[in-house]
Amino acid sequence: MEEHGQLKRALIDATAGAIAGGVSRTVTSPLDVIKIRFQVQLEPTTAWALPRRNVYAPSKYTGMLQATKDIFREEGLRGFWRGNVPALLMVMPYTAIQFTVLHKFKSLMAGSSKTEDHIHLSPYLSYVSGALAGCAATIGSYPFDLIRTVLASQGEPKVYPNMRSAVFGIYKARGLGGLYAGLSPTLVEIAPYAGLQFGTYDTFKRWAMAWNRSRSSNRSSGSDNGLSSFQLFICGLASGTTAKAVCHPLDVVKKRFQVEGLERHPRYGARVEHLAYRNMLHALLRILETEGWAGLYKGIVRLS
Repeated sequence: MEEHGQLKRALIDATAGAIAGGVSRTVTSPLDVIKIRFQVQLEPTTAWALPRRNVYAPSKYTGMLQATKDIFREEGLRGFWRGNVPALLMVMPYTAIQFTVLHKFKSLMAGSSKTEDHIHLSPYLSYVSGALAGCAATIGSYPFDLIRTVLASQGEPKVYPNMRSAVFGIYKARGLGGLYAGLSPTLVEIAPYAGLQFGTYDTFKRWAMAWNRSRSSNRSSGSDNGLSSFQLFICGLASGTTAKAVCHPLDVVKKRFQVEGLERHPRYGARVEHLAYRNMLHALLRILETEGWAGLYKGIVRLS
C-alpha cells in the first residue's frame, strides 16, 4: 500500500507539473524563440566584450526589442511560436520522468513518501536528487528539444516546414545520432542546473520557514510557519535564476551543436558549419575567441 501511495503521489506531481509546464511553455514561447535566435547567432552583439575588435561584424539581432520587431515584420505573429509543438511534446515526458525520479529518490533517502518529510533531507541530497532527475528526464525527451531548437531558429524561408519534415530531414542528413546532437553538453549542463535548481529551492524554503518561525516567535499568538504561495513563488524564481545564471554558457554550446549544418537565409548571418566545434571545450573556447565572454551569455537578457 505504501508503494502504491508513492507511485500515486509521483503521478499526481508529474501530471500537475506537465500541465503547468505546457501552459508556461506556450505563454513564454516568444521569449524562448528570441533567446534561441540570439544563441545561434555567430556574430557578436557588442564589440566591447571582444578580445579582438577586428573580428566584429554586424549582427542580425542586437537587442530584445529590435529582435521582436524584426521577427514580427518578417514572420508574423506565428513566428513567435515556432517549435512550440515539439516543445509541448517535450514537456510531458520530461516532467513525468523528472518528478517521478525526483520523488522516488527523495522517498528512498528520507525513508518516507510524504513530501513534508523530504524538506529535512540534507542540501547535498537535494542537489544530487535534482541532478539525477534532470539527467534522466533530459535523455528521455532530448529529440523533442533538438527539433524545437531547429524549428525556432530557422527563420524565413523555412528549411523544415513542420516537425515531421525536421525529424526525417535530420535523420537523413545526420542519422539517428543527429537527433541527439549536443546531448553531452546538455547532460553536463543539466546536472548542475537541476541540482542547483532543486537544491537552492529547498535551501530557500528552509530559510523562508526559519524566517516565518522567527516572526511568529515575536508574537504572543502562535502562527502557522508554513510557506505562503507568494513565498514559494519567490523561492522558485530565485532558484531558477541562480541555476540559469551559472549554466547558461553550456546552454549556448548545446544550441550550437543542435543547429550544426542547418541551412539558413544569409540575412540571418553565418551558420554553424558542420563539425565547426570538435567538442564542448573547443566550442566554449571558440565562442570566447570570436564572440567574447558576452557570447556565452547570448539570450540570457538583452533589452536594448
